[in-house]
Order: sequence, then C-alpha cells, then structure tokens
Amino acid sequence: MSASTVSITANPATARRRPVVVTDKKSSAAIDLIAVENGPNGAAAVDKVAAASSKDLSHHSIRGDAKDLATVKKTAGNSTVSPRRVRKAPLKPEKPWWLTGISIFAKNFLLLIVILGLVQLIRRLSLQTSGTNPVVLTDFEGRIAEVEGLLKKTSKMIQVQVDVVDKKVESGIGNLRSELSRKIEDKSATMESELKRLEAKSDSLEGYLIELRGKEWLPKEEFDRFVGDLKKAKGAVGSSDGMSLDDIKAYARDVVLKEIEKHAADGLARVDYALATGGAIVSGHSEPYGVGKGNWFSASSRNGVHSGAYKMLRPSFGEPGACFPLKGNSGFVEIRLRTAIVPEAVTLEHVAKSVAYDRSSAPKDCRVSGWYRGNTDSAAMDADKMYLLTEFTYDLEKSNAQTFNVLDSTAAPGIIDTVKLDIASNHGSPTHTCIYRFRVHGHEPSTESLLGMQS
Repeated sequence: MSASTVSITANPATARRRPVVVTDKKSSAAIDLIAVENGPNGAAAVDKVAAASSKDLSHHSIRGDAKDLATVKKTAGNSTVSPRRVRKAPLKPEKPWWLTGISIFAKNFLLLIVILGLVQLIRRLSLQTSGTNPVVLTDFEGRIAEVEGLLKKTSKMIQVQVDVVDKKVESGIGNLRSELSRKIEDKSATMESELKRLEAKSDSLEGYLIELRGKEWLPKEEFDRFVGDLKKAKGAVGSSDGMSLDDIKAYARDVVLKEIEKHAADGLARVDYALATGGAIVSGHSEPYGVGKGNWFSASSRNGVHSGAYKMLRPSFGEPGACFPLKGNSGFVEIRLRTAIVPEAVTLEHVAKSVAYDRSSAPKDCRVSGWYRGNTDSAAMDADKMYLLTEFTYDLEKSNAQTFNVLDSTAAPGIIDTVKLDIASNHGSPTHTCIYRFRVHGHEPSTESLLGMQS
C-alpha cells in the first residue's frame, strides 16, 4: 500500500481543496532497481524520471497517484534494462506436512492481525472526519470497501489453506491408523505364537513336576547324615563353608563305590554265618506248604527237614517264588550256624515290591532266639540255654532286606551256634508264609571264650 499525507481543514465554510502529497514506495523502489541494473546511463534516465515525477506530484491530488505510477512504470518498461541471470537455488528438502501447515497458518494469522489493525485505524479516522468534506468521506468509504473485500478474499484463502491442511492431517492420521493397526495385528500374531509356545512349555513343566513329585526324594535326616559324614571325612568342623564342590563329588564317588562293593558283597557287606554255602544248615522247621502238590516242591524230607529248606539260606537274587514256604500264616525255622559266634544282628529278606506278584505272604511279627548247642547232635532244645536275641516287625514299605540289631541285654548269651526264627503272623496270606532269606551277623569269639563255653 502507499503511504500518504492528508491535510483537511476542519471549517466547512472556509474549506478549500489543498494539494495532497503522495509518495509511492513501490515507484522509488522501481527507480532504484532501474538505476542499479542500467549502470551510469540508467542512473541518468532514472534521475530525469524522478525529477519529473516529483514535479508532477507537487501539483496533483490523491487521484493522480495512479497516473504518475503508470508513467513511471512505462518509463521503466521502455528503458533498455538487461535482464539479470537468475541462479537456480539448490533444492531444499521437502518439509513435513505438519510443519508446512503450521507455517501457513502462522503467516495468515499475522496477515489477518495486520489487516484488522488497518481496519481499526481507518474506522478511527472516519469517526474523526465525520461531517467533513463528502468527497474525502467517499474516498475513505471506498478504501474501507476495498479493505473489506481484501479481508473477505484473505479469509477465503485462509479457509482454503485450512481445508488443505485438514485434508493432509486427516490423510496422515488415516495412514498412521492403518500402520498402527497393521503393527498391532503383527504383534498380536507374534504374541499369540509366543503364548502357545509358553503354554506348551508350561505343560511340559507340569509333567516334569508331576514326575518329580512321584519320585522318592532324600529325606532331610539322611541328607544331614550325609553332610555329617562328609564333614567327618573332610575333617571340617561347624559349617560346610570349608567344603568345595570337588570335595562333595569325591565323597559322593566314594559312597557310590562303597555301595557297589556292598552290593557285590552280598548286598550288605556283612558276614552271614547262616549261609548254606558257608556250612550252615536248617535243623528244623514247621510244616512246609505244598508238599506233594507240585506248587513249589514235592521232594521228601530227611530227619524232619525238607530238602528245599536250603533256599532260605542262599541269595535269591530277587526272583519271585525262590523261597521256602511254610504252611499257614505262622511257623518257625531252626538254623545251625557254620560256627559259634557272638551275635550282633539278624536280617530278614523278602521279594522286592517292584517285582512281587503278591507280598501278603511276607512275615510280619517275628522273634529270634539263640543258644549254644556245642558238639552234641541232639536236636532237643534246652529251654534254660535259649535266650531272646531280638523281636521285630517286617515293614513292607521299607527295603526288601531289613536288618535288626540284637537286644543289648545282660541276659543275652555271649556265644551261640544255633538260632530259631519264630513267625507269629504274616501280612495277610492265610495259606502260606514265605521266607526268601534269613541271615545271622556277628563275629567269632576268641579261642579262650570258646573253650570256656565247651567246658
């Protein structure tokens, strides 16, 4: 817009038209541009044009501005101005759509503020000049109409740009929604596969837990005893801080080797003085089961002792049926040991529950007595010389070979060479009671003690 200086007389009676001086910034800018581009010759032409323009402007009113400006443009157009070479600016990277929208909105907002300020200024001037020359008022009204038209045009342009920005924002939001939905679908598929994998793992872990629960774990007492034995072997006192993993492995290896050696040494690693291959014999027993019926054996007896009775004095190797059966749910067996001993313990063995067909024939409540017979061949028992060694109950839930120590009593004999196993009951079988193996443990006395017993 042009910057103008307006002079108006307040008294309408004496009012007369005065010249209005108008300077056009665009004209001066055009003159400067012509002078720069045409060099010395162009500067002279511009000086002439500027002088003529200033002379004309001093005698013309506001309505002559457009005519003078047209003259200046025509003169500038007729001048031989060499066009400048326009350098192409390097391509800038395209700004994001949201940054472009913000920039357009900020520029339009500033332009609207400037226009509103101009409208407010023009309205104030119109209020101050109310009742003055109608020609001047008409000129102001025309300018106000132009400003209003410019405002409408600007508002339409702003609305169009806002609509464009809205469309861009909507398209961007739609793209983001589609991308997010696609990513969510991909993630959901991945999570579903991971959940299935975890579910499969949980099922396998549950199976492992069920399997572990079904296994027999080492009781705390046995573990504490194991740690105590390890401390004794290591020489450690107090806590187990001084023991390393290598020490535990070495001790465990020794224990395993000892167990293997024990298994190789008749399973208990204790001397059995009631072993048939060692010289022990069965000197008597109650009525056997199945004699002459072909169930277990049908051989004849000799001196009241069945020929199959030796089975309970030999290893059975865990074979079901490799036993000596007694008729009924009770009975007894009498065994002459291989030599005179000082008794320490007895062991009763039955078939393992993992391979047994029926364990109801296993002995339950038992009593073991012993005495010294010497060189006499008489089978008659002397009740005065018989002493109780131990009483026990065979438990089917424990090991198949169970050892019971001899009672610590002053009434127990020092030396024995014959024992008697009395079975008061079994674990439920009414027809027979099976003895798979019976062992007697102890140590041989000194020669002086043995001679003293014989005298």
